[in-house]
Amino acid sequence: MNPTTLRRVAVLGTGVIGTSIALALRRADVHVGLYDLDTEVVAEAEAMGAGVALSPDDPPADVVVIATPPSTVVGVLRDAQECELGVVYTDVASTKARIFTDAELAGCDFTTYVPGHPMAGRELSGPRAARADLFTGRPWALCPHPETPPGPVRAVAELVELCGGEAKVIAPDAHDRVVAAVSHAPHLVSAALAARFATADDTMLSLVGKGLQDVTRIATGAPSLWCDILQQNADPVAAVLDAVVRDLTEVACALRNSDHAGSGPLADLLTRGNHGREHIVDRVSVEGARSRA
Repeated sequence: MNPTTLRRVAVLGTGVIGTSIALALRRADVHVGLYDLDTEVVAEAEAMGAGVALSPDDPPADVVVIATPPSTVVGVLRDAQECELGVVYTDVASTKARIFTDAELAGCDFTTYVPGHPMAGRELSGPRAARADLFTGRPWALCPHPETPPGPVRAVAELVELCGGEAKVIAPDAHDRVVAAVSHAPHLVSAALAARFATADDTMLSLVGKGLQDVTRIATGAPSLWCDILQQNADPVAAVLDAVVRDLTEVACALRNSDHAGSGPLADLLTRGNHGREHIVDRVSVEGARSRA
């Protein structure tokens, strides 16, 4: 793959993900045009070296990256295609199936659109939280339509490579089930635990340790954005939460019944938790070694 194929990229939405993409592309010497409804965040991203404000006189971009909240992606895509803002279009929303369906209903052109989602982020928001290396070694899901020709898919895969990510093609429905389990439901579980401390007194907070900090770290995400994300992926997230709630309900009943034996729901959940954690750590280690190779 020729890293010089992409010369111009437009990034619509200069939050943490959009600005991180822009910073990574600028590091690869790609010209980046920036746009956001909030001109102040565009100015912040410009000051960080992420690119320059998009101008009506700019030629069409090789790739247009839509980095706006999931519920707005289809409208932004339709408008961008209608005004021929670019040659190829992609997005970075963390939900895919509903966007895929709504884009079809809105008449968006899938011959130039490749839905995408980088599996990386930060609990912080805004351009100031952006990092050029945010996607290094991270998987980046691509969910092309069956009618999308190879050229646009290659163009978006090249963008992913320039950002340091690893493109992985996956169907929209499968993508949403996976992210419900690995990202969306964990965020809600973290928020539910952190919410227990919203009115905690100094005595309780004085004993907070590293474990609680680790478990609740991701609960600091912007509520408005997360409401948008979770509503877009409602059914898969609800299915994961139902399973978690069943486990915790069984454990709560066992604790109330003084189940202290080495078997039963309590021991079963802790054992499965150990195994699950081992699988996560092992896979992360393998992926880390592969990215360094």
